[in-house]
Amino acid sequence: MHTFTSMDYKSLIDASKLPDVKTTIFTTIGNLARKNNAIDLSQGFPNFEADPKLTSLVSQALNNGHNQYAPMQGYYGLREIISHKITSLYQHTYHPEYEVTVTVGATEAIFTAITAFVGKADEVIVIKPAYDCYEPAIILNGGVPVYVQLDAPEYKIDWTTFKKKITDKTKMVIINTPHNPSGTILTKWDMEQLEAILKPTNIILLSDEVYEHIVFDGREHESASRFSDLVNRSIVCASFGKTFHVTGWKVGYCVAPAELMSEFRKVHQFNVFCVDHPVQRALACYLKNASHYLELNDFYQKKRDFFLDGIKSSKFKCKPSQGTYFQLLDYINLTKEVDEVIGKRLIIENKIASIPISSFNVDHRNDHMLRFCFAKKQETLEKAVEILCKL
Repeated sequence: MHTFTSMDYKSLIDASKLPDVKTTIFTTIGNLARKNNAIDLSQGFPNFEADPKLTSLVSQALNNGHNQYAPMQGYYGLREIISHKITSLYQHTYHPEYEVTVTVGATEAIFTAITAFVGKADEVIVIKPAYDCYEPAIILNGGVPVYVQLDAPEYKIDWTTFKKKITDKTKMVIINTPHNPSGTILTKWDMEQLEAILKPTNIILLSDEVYEHIVFDGREHESASRFSDLVNRSIVCASFGKTFHVTGWKVGYCVAPAELMSEFRKVHQFNVFCVDHPVQRALACYLKNASHYLELNDFYQKKRDFFLDGIKSSKFKCKPSQGTYFQLLDYINLTKEVDEVIGKRLIIENKIASIPISSFNVDHRNDHMLRFCFAKKQETLEKAVEILCKL
């Protein structure tokens, strides 16, 4: 006779691979915003619809029978147009067969890249404040995050400090430009400093470039793909969801030299195998018109400018966002409360939601900054501006 015993959940939980990870700040703030019927400028997604041309192309692909598995690497027609896009923008050509992979959003690309290359005790340099998917992936794979904290309000990398963080255990460096949450970008000079520092090493660069098409005031996005030495060590991750206002589709891509991509695909095929087929077909057609992504800079700059002009009479201080669809606001003239406290109070009492930046800093350092997403309808931004000016 078998003897059944109760599961010892405590021992399993005590052995958790992510003992310090809690519910993400995005879920926590989003739930609180919904509960209090607040205007939600916290999470990074638009509240307006995608281009009907794009959604129509998905319908066409569905009706044309593209409803079975796509190739593991992604639909070849989409990989070809991705390669062409990168060549035209950054003057480097990735071979669509061996160096381009379609992914389940940029998050899967980032997780897969870290899993493919980071092992036990490998160090990975993370620039803080950082998007919250990097560190859990590093830790799950036995790696050790090594932090470079940026200082508000400039959020510029001190390359001397950065260089000192590199050791013989450094396996990977993660950068994000345009940068979420600060809205800053890495300049050509910054990328050249990074290139010079990494050149004598065998360190992999993981470059998160999901906001590559949202850069303001005549600036250019400096992709790792532009730089001759960086491109040979870089895994570049991008997002169609961010670019085309369809974050719920979870489709992105990754490009890298064939040698690195081969290892990436070993993990990718057993992680998700392949990505939504009809959406890939639709994107391949939609990307043939470059204006669909080249016009995004002006589209979002108008929203940024409206938001900033609207809060000129408020007590907030700010430096205009250089890229992404996020704007940081310094609330020090309002209160000396920590950002999580004022952020919660603004939701409950004033009905507007933002993201406290301390969540992404080393040791939850408080820079009295809140992140607001301006990828919203005009009427949403108007209501938000009205509230912020009354504080």
